[in-house]
Amino acid sequence: MKRPLRALVATGLLLGGSIVAVALGGTASADTQICEQYGSTVIQSRYVVQNNRWGTTAQQCINVTSTGFEITTQNGSNPTNGAPTAYPSVFFGCHYTNCSPGTNLPIQVSQISSATSSINYRYVSGATYNASYDIWLDPTPKTDGVNQMEIMIWLNRQGSIQPIGSVVGTANLAGRTWEVWRGSNGSNNVISYVAPSAITSLNFSVLDFINDVRNRGAITNSWYLTSIQAGFEPWQGGAGLAVTSFSAAVNGGGTPPPTTPPPTTPPPGGAGCAVKYTPNSWNNGFTADVQITNTGSSALNGWTLTYNLPSGQQVTNAWNATVTQSGSAVTARNVGHNGSVPPGGTASFGYQGTLSGAYSSPTSFTLNGAACSRT
Repeated sequence: MKRPLRALVATGLLLGGSIVAVALGGTASADTQICEQYGSTVIQSRYVVQNNRWGTTAQQCINVTSTGFEITTQNGSNPTNGAPTAYPSVFFGCHYTNCSPGTNLPIQVSQISSATSSINYRYVSGATYNASYDIWLDPTPKTDGVNQMEIMIWLNRQGSIQPIGSVVGTANLAGRTWEVWRGSNGSNNVISYVAPSAITSLNFSVLDFINDVRNRGAITNSWYLTSIQAGFEPWQGGAGLAVTSFSAAVNGGGTPPPTTPPPTTPPPGGAGCAVKYTPNSWNNGFTADVQITNTGSSALNGWTLTYNLPSGQQVTNAWNATVTQSGSAVTARNVGHNGSVPPGGTASFGYQGTLSGAYSSPTSFTLNGAACSRT
């Protein structure tokens, strides 16, 4: 399900004497048919509906109503082990320079007091697709190009398709249990929440999913919410799939992020820390699980682990820690939920990276300025 850039263009398409795609920023006052590849229109003077056929050259058309849209023509067919044909959707916020009217997005996560949404879907049989609700975030208030974090909520999955990455656990959100997947499509990181059975309607807190992703160490409160979107990713077929209604509201008034990082305390006395580094490598990449143990007699209140990666290794994404790299030097800082480590306690994080040449592990680690032993 790797997605290329979802470009948007302001063009109309004349087909059989009729305009079947409206220019960006247009308003759908009655049913509007869009067949142009990246055509879009505005509904309710608040949301943007986009055709967004990016994964096939075959024709796709959608019929836009005052409350949503329906796929009327879907001639594309892609293998289920690759990318879908499109992502027709309705969104609030900014998507590749196209911002919905009057939106207050991007907005910093720390300043969101509430973010809610309601969605209703209509499904069909005999097609391969997912019904996907996307939440996009970035470290900057970005209104163009791809964002660094995509949260996907899979409300329905039909056919032999699966999210990017692998299963990392479950989450209890919006009154149900979701299977959680984590990975990267090469352009952005993705955390997906997959429903065990089809959901046709959902009224929920978008902020709850954002907070869960933050607690997994994938983002911080200083990141920005840029858009929230609901639609379909079809692989084969899909005519008749519809978003019959969509609403979203994001309110400010949260707490601004601190201007300085929280203080950290050094490990007490001598070798007050131990590090277990568990790698898994392949020809051009690797992952690493890192476990820090407080072997001292006092609690750690915040931690920063530093070390050097061997030549040819570059971190691409991380979880349960904020990991940065400059040259070979790596700095990993705790996130909110794992900064306090009692004596004898542990904190863990992990990351994925690219590899050039033979793999080897780092040999020494320093925690809050003190050297750690290896386990």
